[in-house]
Amino acid sequence: MSASPEPLFVPIGNVPRDYAWGRVDGVAGVLGTAGTGGPEAELWLGAHPGSPARTVGGEPWATLLDWEQASGSRLPFLLKILVSGAPLSLQAHPTPAQAEAGFADENSRGIPLTAAHRNYKDPYAKPEFIVALEDGFDALCGFRHPAAILADVDALAARAGSDALAPWREELAGPDGLRAGFSWLLAGGTGVELAVAALVAAASGDERFELITRLAEAYPGDAGIAVALMLNHVTLAAGEALWLPAGNIHAYLGGAGVELMGASDNVLRGGLTPKHIDTAELQRVLTFAASDDDHLVPVEIAENVRSYRPRIHASGADVPFELLAVTGAATIALAGPSIAITTDGSFALSAGDATAEAPRAASVFVSRAADVQVTGSGRLWIATAESAAG
Repeated sequence: MSASPEPLFVPIGNVPRDYAWGRVDGVAGVLGTAGTGGPEAELWLGAHPGSPARTVGGEPWATLLDWEQASGSRLPFLLKILVSGAPLSLQAHPTPAQAEAGFADENSRGIPLTAAHRNYKDPYAKPEFIVALEDGFDALCGFRHPAAILADVDALAARAGSDALAPWREELAGPDGLRAGFSWLLAGGTGVELAVAALVAAASGDERFELITRLAEAYPGDAGIAVALMLNHVTLAAGEALWLPAGNIHAYLGGAGVELMGASDNVLRGGLTPKHIDTAELQRVLTFAASDDDHLVPVEIAENVRSYRPRIHASGADVPFELLAVTGAATIALAGPSIAITTDGSFALSAGDATAEAPRAASVFVSRAADVQVTGSGRLWIATAESAAG
C-alpha cells in the first residue's frame, strides 16, 4: 500500500518570545488571546530552529522543522507577529554571499552557534519587511541625505553652547559623509561621549527632536542616539509597510506589525541594545547611501486580496516570498508551502475535500501547492513563495 499523503492544512502555533523590548501581553493583545503577564515581543511561525512552529496535537510532525527534515524541503521564509514596547537595536542584515562567508568563517574559528558574540547563526540572508497592524508603528529606516542631517546638527549645535558637535559635523560634511560620520560615532571615545551628551542636552524640550530624548532615556550615553539623527524616522499607519533589504540600517521603535523575512537569524548590531555589537562587521555590510523611500506599497491582485511583494524594488528582485493580505472571500493559487494567520475576524480555508477553520489568532500551515478558497472577513495574512488570485 502507498503511504497516505500528508494533510494539506495543518493547524500550528507557538509561544511568544519574551524579549525585554516586547510590550506586556503584546502578542496576546494583537491576537485577542490570554496574555502571559510579561513582555511578548515576537511570535515565530516558520521552521527556523530558533523557535520552530509547533503542530497542534503533534501530528503529522511535531514542528515545521520536522516537516523540513521529513520532506527534504526548506521553507524560505519566517512569518512573525512583532510587538515592540521599546526601541530595538540599530541593525542590518547581510547579503546571501556575506551570510554564507560569515557563517563559514565563524565555524572555522570554532565559535559555538549559541555564543553570545556570534554574528552569523546560519548561512542565509535575511531580507525582510513589516506591515503595521495598527496606526503609529514607529521606526528608523535607511540614511537621510547628508544636507538634511547637517541642518539638524547645526540647529542643535547652536543650542548646545559648546563645540562638542564640531568633530562629528566635520566628518559628516566630508566627501563620504555618511560613512565617515557613522564610523566616527561607532568608534566611541571621549569626543563621541561629549557629542552625544551635547546632543541630548540641546534636544531637551524641543518637540522636533523628541526622539533623541526618548532614546536617551532608554539607552543613556549610547552613540546610537546620535546615529538616529542620521536616519529616516518613519511612522506607519495600519496596512503601510517598510522594506528592509540587505545592507539597510534600521531600528523598530514601537508598535505592532506582521513581519515576513528570510528564514534566518543573522543580525549585525550597532547600538541601542545590551546584546553583542560588532561595529566593524556592521559597517562592512551596510549600504552607505541616502534612502528616499523604503515603503513597500501593496499590489491589488484580486478582490479582497493585496500582495506585499519585495520584488517591486530592485533590491528585492530575487526575494522568493510575498505576503498576502486577505479581507474577504477569494480564491488563491498557492504555488508551494504557505503559512496563514488571522489577526481579525474569522476565516475558513478549503481545497477539494480538505478544510481548515481560521478564527482570530489561529495559524495554519498549507503543506503544498493548492488552489485555496477563502471565506470569511477580517484580516488574514498568508506568507507564501508565489501566488496568484482569481
